[in-house]
Amino acid sequence: MALELRRYHAPDFSEARFSSAPDACLEPAPNDFVAPTGYHAMSIFPEYFRIAGEWRLAEESRMDCVPVWKDGQIRVLEFRHIRKGDPVVCGRTEDGSEGIFVHTDGFSETRSERDAFAFRQNRTRETAFSKDYNDLYDVLRHDREHGKILWVLGPAVAFDRDSREAFAKLIDAGYVHALLAGNALATHDLEGGYLKTALGVDLYTQMGQPNGHYNHLDTINRVRCYGSISKFLAAEGIRDGIIAACERNQVPYVLAGSIRDDGPLPPVYGNVYEAQDAMRSEVRTATTVICIATMLHSIAVGNMTPSYRVMADGTVRQVYFYCVDISEFTANKLADRGSLSARSIITNAQDFITMTAKGLGL
Repeated sequence: MALELRRYHAPDFSEARFSSAPDACLEPAPNDFVAPTGYHAMSIFPEYFRIAGEWRLAEESRMDCVPVWKDGQIRVLEFRHIRKGDPVVCGRTEDGSEGIFVHTDGFSETRSERDAFAFRQNRTRETAFSKDYNDLYDVLRHDREHGKILWVLGPAVAFDRDSREAFAKLIDAGYVHALLAGNALATHDLEGGYLKTALGVDLYTQMGQPNGHYNHLDTINRVRCYGSISKFLAAEGIRDGIIAACERNQVPYVLAGSIRDDGPLPPVYGNVYEAQDAMRSEVRTATTVICIATMLHSIAVGNMTPSYRVMADGTVRQVYFYCVDISEFTANKLADRGSLSARSIITNAQDFITMTAKGLGL
């Protein structure tokens, strides 16, 4: 069944509360990296600002960043990208009375009445996720052609032969438009192609190999010897796995470094803010985001992802955000960090990937 996107209901700016509202207050940034006192901080929702008598939507938003009126549009910037003199929107009301309106129910839908007291309303390991999987298949089929599907992976996806193969099939079939991960995911995936292990453990039998604790280091060292992942793959004749499929299909991937990285691999960003900028460059155009088995990256990307996206034709659509983890705490923590639109699926990472690939007929 074809996916029917929820319709976006824009505010009616002909209402008196909007037409009589003042322009938003713009104050110059006092210094580089510093917002003026009383700056407005963004949320995950569509936000409008009245500038020169016209209500304008911040098209590329991000939670906890600030809106700046620049080059005839609202730009949403991290504090570290603010420059002295930038006209920053100030004001902390959200109802339009100060020229700032946060639109929290743009994608509202009719909900059936529910008893005040009812069992099994939270999403836990006992939840049946069958409907979630079916909905996800519809979303992926739709956005393969009409959107951008961004995956955020932890290394667990590369620890199993079947999930590694299944994700490569997803890439080959066009269901992956960009990939965000850390050094570990790429290292263990490449180790799988090079030595058939992940952290020295056989991908299929799950049996540790003699001196296996060297395997990931040997893999990193070999890649660095060749100078790049693409040269390593070609020289060693490796075609299986996640990173090889990304290279083969020219799917961009961003590998963000961490303080505990080994090596790392050549393309890993060692500067956390450069990594964040590279991640956001992919997030800002994503329409579906799926985070699997990585608390750090899931929360990071969740904080970068608004609940909406403005498409090339000017329409506003919902962003689908899934967090998949075996831990209820991890999967549900995104809501505590402000990513209220995230939908959690509590399951093993490898099972999720293989089931998703099969559900899509791969």
